[in-house]
Amino acid sequence: MLSAIEKDIISGAEAKMQDAVAFLEASLKDYRVGKANPAVFNKVMVNYYGSMTPLPQVGAVSAPDARTLMVQPWDRSLIPAVEKAIIDSNIGLTPSNNGEVIRCTVPVLTEERRKDLVKKAKGEGENTKVVIRNSRRDAIEALKKAQKAGTISEDAQHEAEDEIQKLTDKKVKDVDTLVAAKEKDILTV
Repeated sequence: MLSAIEKDIISGAEAKMQDAVAFLEASLKDYRVGKANPAVFNKVMVNYYGSMTPLPQVGAVSAPDARTLMVQPWDRSLIPAVEKAIIDSNIGLTPSNNGEVIRCTVPVLTEERRKDLVKKAKGEGENTKVVIRNSRRDAIEALKKAQKAGTISEDAQHEAEDEIQKLTDKKVKDVDTLVAAKEKDILTV
């Protein structure tokens, strides 16, 4: 049976690991994989009356079909600023407008670009695994300190370390699953 100290250390490690996995998941959603995905505009910053504002906050972003993204700014006078922001963001989309909405046609990814995206996704997955392993290391060090201080027994320390290792293995498997799914998504033509 784990004591409150061990549970606190384990839950702290679990929270850090879960944050790392959630960050990876959000990061992978921003990949442009040949299908129109409004999430690619989440990091595009528009000069909105002097302050830099995320594009989804200055207009409605939608994907009317699989190859087109559409932005309808709340204020039509922002169309030039939105177009400039899309071009400056270097996401590989060229905007065109009709005076009311901005359309971006999503180009088909080349085989080389797909391989680069897979490589980038795997790299982000590895970075996430490093964060998870660092959380495990920190938790195990905290357990060792607690054992040396006499607040937990050696058996309890080993039991908690086993629990942390199981948690680490689960989170690493989650990362592998996310990266494999994104890889499949990227390579699907």
